[in-house]
Amino acid sequence: MFYHFEFFEEENGYWANCIELKGCITQADTFQELEENMKEVLDLYLDETEILSVPLPLPEDSFLKLSNIIKVSVEVKKAFALNIKKMRLEKGFTQNELAKKLGMNNIYSYQRLESPKKANPSLLTLNKIKKIFPELNLDMIFT
Repeated sequence: MFYHFEFFEEENGYWANCIELKGCITQADTFQELEENMKEVLDLYLDETEILSVPLPLPEDSFLKLSNIIKVSVEVKKAFALNIKKMRLEKGFTQNELAKKLGMNNIYSYQRLESPKKANPSLLTLNKIKKIFPELNLDMIFT
């Protein structure tokens, strides 16, 4: 999964903002440093969203036509956690309801799936999730 950053060059260096995520902004003296900072600020931004009860917007491909756009990859765990949380909220499930549907003994097992730092589902769990959410695009998560 990739988010898109629009970057700008100024006389003192560079700055960039993530198009899909408001407030996800960084700056640097060199372009190479800017690329590193974009990855870091995206990771930090996504780590902080674990406590949000509103799903973040997922990336869009429509921005690729602009010349000053850079795709910044998201770690697989974070991409999975964002997607599963977004789908759960869109379908109106609570974490407890989804834990039961997945045959989990407690809500804490499910909450790990929505944690950008801890999500690491087994293949069996992925199979169960895919049955509940057939629209889950695993290709998007793993790219």
